[in-house]
Amino acid sequence: MGALVPELDVSDLDASLAFYLSGCGFGVRYSRPSERFAYLERGAAELMLQEADGPGRRFRTAALEHPFGRGVNLQVEVDDVEILYQRCERYDIVVPIEDRWYGTDRGEEGSRQFVVGDPDGYLLRFVRSLGVRGTT
Repeated sequence: MGALVPELDVSDLDASLAFYLSGCGFGVRYSRPSERFAYLERGAAELMLQEADGPGRRFRTAALEHPFGRGVNLQVEVDDVEILYQRCERYDIVVPIEDRWYGTDRGEEGSRQFVVGDPDGYLLRFVRSLGVRGTT
């Protein structure tokens, strides 16, 4: 199990699985169908999904309203960002594929990236490193 594994409540587990498996290239590490739960992985990235109204234990501090996960985007490092972007174009692209450079203490670190929304509005930012340039 990873050091940090988000667990997302989803409105329809089957719809979310179609998005994460077919669109985003995740695989099912294991699932508990009777609990409407699935543990997914893509390379080193891990993610848990559970149907919000399903059986079992749920952790809530407030009402769950669409879009879920407001204010959060999950960054996933991938090697095939261009191919993945093509697969995700049929979904809710929030930020089209782009090259961005961010200032760090090592210089500027670049990413080719895009942001896509899942069926419940969770945002995933898929990135491939472009390396480091210059110094700050």
